[in-house]
Amino acid sequence: MLVPKQIRRSESGDLAVEWNDGITCIISLKALRDNCPCAGCQGETVLFKAYKPQPVPDMPGKYELMGVQQVGSYALQVTWGDGHATGLYTWERLRSLCG
Repeated sequence: MLVPKQIRRSESGDLAVEWNDGITCIISLKALRDNCPCAGCQGETVLFKAYKPQPVPDMPGKYELMGVQQVGSYALQVTWGDGHATGLYTWERLRSLCG
């Protein structure tokens, strides 16, 4: 199972993730935020009915990383400068953002 050994800010200010398989990748804050997995950003399906997210104007601080917190042993919760903090990035999703 792939899990991060270390998560830190890179020299460019993006997110640097060192994985237990020896790979280190840099994920841009824009890519991280634009791929937020929460229902408000991606939509959701409830009882076979799909709900698309409502368009929201860009707010100041949208791409400003305020904090990250590990959730259990499976995900990362990110807090953004505009107050958004509901997306849980599983390790699999985080690894998929490694470009």
